[in-house]
Amino acid sequence: MAIRIQNKRGIEFNLSTQADLVFLLLIFFMITSTFVSPNAIKLLLPESSSKTMAKQNFEVYIDENLEYAIKEGKDLMAVEEDLLQSAVQERLVKHPDDASVVVRADKSVPVQNIVYIIDAVNGVNEMYNRKHKVILATAKK
Repeated sequence: MAIRIQNKRGIEFNLSTQADLVFLLLIFFMITSTFVSPNAIKLLLPESSSKTMAKQNFEVYIDENLEYAIKEGKDLMAVEEDLLQSAVQERLVKHPDDASVVVRADKSVPVQNIVYIIDAVNGVNEMYNRKHKVILATAKK
């Protein structure tokens, strides 16, 4: 009586476990990449010890090259200096009376460039009788 071996060993390589591993790595990297949220523009903010926080409606960035950008939600749009006032006014008209604009200016930016933004907000306040605020973002001291 001959005894037959029921369990035969195959030489084939099973790729299903490798595919599972690749998909797990893909999901891991997709999830961890959403945790990284760099600033829209690299700035060295001036330092301050005050802790004033306010609800911000949109942000205006000024980098060391005096280039302007407006960030509303997740949208970042570069703006020329001569169109800055109309771009700020266009966004402020959509918001309620107590909206605030956060100015994120590099510490090497001249004060005059920050005043352009303040003037644009004040122009909307006068034109539409509103009370919008301008907040200068700073880094912790």
